[in-house]
Amino acid sequence: MLHFHIITLFPKSIEPYLSSSILGRAQGKSGQPKKHEKPKIRVSFYDPKDFAVAKHKRVDQRPYGGGPGMVLEPTAILKAVEKALRGKKGAIKIFFATDGVQFDEQMAKQLARKKDIVLICGRYEGVDARVQKILKARKVSVGPYILTGGELPAVTLIDAISRFVPGVLGKPESLEDSRVASPEVYTRPEVLTWKGRKYKVPKVLISGNHADIESWKARVKHR
Repeated sequence: MLHFHIITLFPKSIEPYLSSSILGRAQGKSGQPKKHEKPKIRVSFYDPKDFAVAKHKRVDQRPYGGGPGMVLEPTAILKAVEKALRGKKGAIKIFFATDGVQFDEQMAKQLARKKDIVLICGRYEGVDARVQKILKARKVSVGPYILTGGELPAVTLIDAISRFVPGVLGKPESLEDSRVASPEVYTRPEVLTWKGRKYKVPKVLISGNHADIESWKARVKHR
């Protein structure tokens, strides 16, 4: 079972998503899994405020050298990670950073083989850089843009990685790279009437000719 450990100040901002639908079922939280089935993934949250050393549980401090915002101080983050890793060896630690390695499908596949992954979610102006150095955490970016926190990147990684954990999707053929997928999909009705106009499903998809259908999907995918 793959265990995700999320270090975040705002667990409630992402917990509902991770507990619903496919990811929820993979944890045994959503739907009614069969009795013989075991959870495929686990998600745990660690709030740095629970490990704060300053008064009033404050974990953000002014940055040295000046700057417009606040920075998450290192001690609380390190203590939270320490608790997450207690008794665990070989865990992967991920530090979200704009100068990190771009997360992609290949990385998702590799991480899906691990047992423990720690995701450190920054807020405000980020996390004290010494945390990444001390933990020797892997710096990862989810794209060429800046978000207000690391929670959405964490969810993105968990969602993408979990798909490659055996049993999470139910059927291996659900993985796009194991079949010819198309960015265009259609369902009933065959003819959709909307505001006086008719929109039809491509004829090839209702032809029953599987070779032609696969050829159409390949063309649409690469056009």
